[in-house]
Amino acid sequence: MNWDYDHILHLGGETIVPDDPASETSKLRKRIEPWLSAVFQSEHLSVLLGNGFTTAIADCAGASPVTMTGGAFEGCPHQDKVDAHATAIATNSGRGTANIEDRLSAAAVLHSGLKILGSPDAATWEAAIDRVLGGFIHDVLATEKGIAAGLHVSTGAPAGSASAREILISFLMSFASRTASRDRLNIFTTNYDRLIERACDLSGVRILDRFVGAIEPEFRSSRLQIDMHYTPPGVRGEPRHLEGVVHLTKLHGSLDWRYERPRVWRTALPFGAEPAHPAVPPKPSNSVMIYPNAVKDIETAAYPYADLFRDFSASICRPNSVVVFYGYSFGDDHVNRIIADMLTIPSTHLVIIAWSEKPHDKIASFIARVGRPQQLTLLIGRHFGDIRQLVSHYLPKPAIDPLTIRMAELKERRGNTERPSGDAAPEGAL
Repeated sequence: MNWDYDHILHLGGETIVPDDPASETSKLRKRIEPWLSAVFQSEHLSVLLGNGFTTAIADCAGASPVTMTGGAFEGCPHQDKVDAHATAIATNSGRGTANIEDRLSAAAVLHSGLKILGSPDAATWEAAIDRVLGGFIHDVLATEKGIAAGLHVSTGAPAGSASAREILISFLMSFASRTASRDRLNIFTTNYDRLIERACDLSGVRILDRFVGAIEPEFRSSRLQIDMHYTPPGVRGEPRHLEGVVHLTKLHGSLDWRYERPRVWRTALPFGAEPAHPAVPPKPSNSVMIYPNAVKDIETAAYPYADLFRDFSASICRPNSVVVFYGYSFGDDHVNRIIADMLTIPSTHLVIIAWSEKPHDKIASFIARVGRPQQLTLLIGRHFGDIRQLVSHYLPKPAIDPLTIRMAELKERRGNTERPSGDAAPEGAL
């Protein structure tokens, strides 16, 4: 496949490279929307959302998205060694340039070593990690706050277009509106923010995850698959899934997850809270459960991240499974390995929707490694990755599909019995 194009569309084994997809939206919609409608009704459907999802909604809401380029440890001893190790981490994972996660991971490893040696520099690095991690948390909360303020506003879009709230709900419901007899939608994300949870609140979707409890929900390793079902009237012994329920797994943790030995629990941190909110800890490195903490020691590396990735692999690595990626850069090798394993099952399918600049190196590298174009659907480029275009033209609307099908059947039946124009009605007919 030639990746040196601005836009790439790959459906059903056929590749198209439209020069100006914005000018042929109607034509492309007739090919893309029915195909995605069929793919989304697979037996098992999962969605993985990366940082690009938050960035897209933030753009619609007029908010500033979080950048992953920070994390400098200026003035700390051995800073050059940390930067070199962070660059090596980024290179090995395919990201190329080190981001804040890579720098925090490298700093956490160094801090652990300095503590073992009893070095006085350990205190310096602990304070620096808290400073960088605290600043990152404040940036994420600021993005949440900006999104919350702009959800009802149509920002930077033509007059009369959908608001950020409408786009967010429509995007979610394109996947969550599953037929009641199908398996639940599984939502996975590598993000630390709570945008998905906020979207579920706005759309009335119920979330099932590993947390149990009302006041202080606690993370449980024993996932009992508790679910919600109903029995249709007149049907015996065949319960169906209650609609509007999804499974959510945050692979890298969340801002509102806290670690207090020996448990992980979720705080009542509001969406877009101020940095001074009491639920924001002063020493986040010791309590906030987000991915860079996973390298601190063996215990946190195994718990809870091992359980989360077990859920991920168990959900997607099974026959007749479809995974849709949006806003994911394919820069996390530990995630990519599981996806590659999934594609070894012939009946699985991968849908990649990406706002990506050519030559789309990371996606191209992953696809070259797995080598299964028949099991791939690609919508690559600024036009297809634009969440406004995606929601307005290409994503299916399962909620209206049953009505559309019934209307077509009704019109067909009426067409077979309609009288020719001008014919008189039979005597006595109404």
